[in-house]
Amino acid sequence: MKISVELTLTPLQDDFEPPIINFIKKMRASGLTVKENPLSTQVYGDYDEVMGLLNREIKNTFEAIESGLIYIKIVKSDRSDYAADY
Repeated sequence: MKISVELTLTPLQDDFEPPIINFIKKMRASGLTVKENPLSTQVYGDYDEVMGLLNREIKNTFEAIESGLIYIKIVKSDRSDYAADY
């Protein structure tokens, strides 16, 4: 089953950029389809593969930061080819 996931990581600390950059680099290195914009990162692929990656990397990130939160939206389909028609 294919899924699309949108993530927004928000470390609640002064030095917030390094954890975000590291998290995005881990997503890019996964071999999955990853798209970014200034507000979020999208990951596309097989459910088990995407969720396994997120499980590992969210845990690693939370262990590396003082405090933070992550917003996650999951859609049951591969929306990586979506383009607005307006």
